[in-house]
Amino acid sequence: MANVRKFLTGFAKDEGGASAAEYALILAIVTTGIAGATIFLGQTISSSISDAASCISDAKDLNATC
Repeated sequence: MANVRKFLTGFAKDEGGASAAEYALILAIVTTGIAGATIFLGQTISSSISDAASCISDAKDLNATC
């Protein structure tokens, strides 16, 4: 029983795991930001490419506005 108590006391005082948890939280926040930006920019880029393709296909018409 003394060994368990000694282990739990040492485990509670150990702050080495706190750094790993903080890094994991920062990584999760950064990953979420990158994923959000990718989704937003992906839709914007797709729309821009579609607009450019439309302008290129309408280039035969001299009155086309892009």
